[in-house]
Amino acid sequence: MLLGHPGGPYFRGKDADHWTVLKGEVEGGEDLVAVARREFAEETGHQPPDGPLIELGEIRQKSGKLVLAWAVEGDLDPETAVSNTFEMEWPPRSGRVQDFPEIDRVAWFDLRDARAMIKAAQGQFLDRLERAVGEEPR
Repeated sequence: MLLGHPGGPYFRGKDADHWTVLKGEVEGGEDLVAVARREFAEETGHQPPDGPLIELGEIRQKSGKLVLAWAVEGDLDPETAVSNTFEMEWPPRSGRVQDFPEIDRVAWFDLRDARAMIKAAQGQFLDRLERAVGEEPR
């Protein structure tokens, strides 16, 4: 399972329960699969793999954010991933604006390790993927 670790100073040094599926915001009446493909490209610097999509449904995170996800079989070298960036004032109230990667790294996890690393609510995606493929995905 390919997961992303959020970038920026708030997530530095935080691993377990902080990794996430690659995701982003829907703009206007965009097609949801097109959004998922765009966000994958923005957060990895690679086009998503072609192939049949496995719909993993939706979950609501603790923050209230609704997240929809799909899976597709693929292979990506995590060392080649480069994320888009965002700006924020850092340190707070310093007047200094800095750029940070949206995702500071991606990594492959087996299902057991992914469960330990992914945000708690997103664990449902792992359950659904396991049921859909009938075996433990990479």
